[in-house]
Amino acid sequence: MEMVLASLRKPSSQMVAEARDRIEEIETADLIAMVEDPNVVIVDIRDIRERQRSGYIPGSVHAPRGMVEFWVDPESPYYKEVFGQNKKYIFHCASGWRSALTVATLQDMGFEAAHLREGFSTWATQGGPVELPDQKDAPKG
Repeated sequence: MEMVLASLRKPSSQMVAEARDRIEEIETADLIAMVEDPNVVIVDIRDIRERQRSGYIPGSVHAPRGMVEFWVDPESPYYKEVFGQNKKYIFHCASGWRSALTVATLQDMGFEAAHLREGFSTWATQGGPVELPDQKDAPKG
């Protein structure tokens, strides 16, 4: 039996390109310079397994991609107060695709945010600090 795939009206790559045209993109070096800024909240939307495997930006908030819209909405039963602060929110994923779509959606909701253009993929190679999940529990000395 031959299977015919239907053409998508709008492929994901086009959706990402359209999102990037209308959102604020932050370069890796610029976010590295903002890591210690108390007025910046870095939000990691990667899957928990990605964070465990490759580490994460110290101090970042983990908000799984599937819950972000609900966590930022004060009227949602899943609302998280971390998203109710008067701060600059910068979202990231691994390569910048998921975070671009996320930030475009949040912008449609009225929530202002930016995203890390290249995602976590270039973070460590450009000198960004990385924390590994078990570093806190590792014995010192």
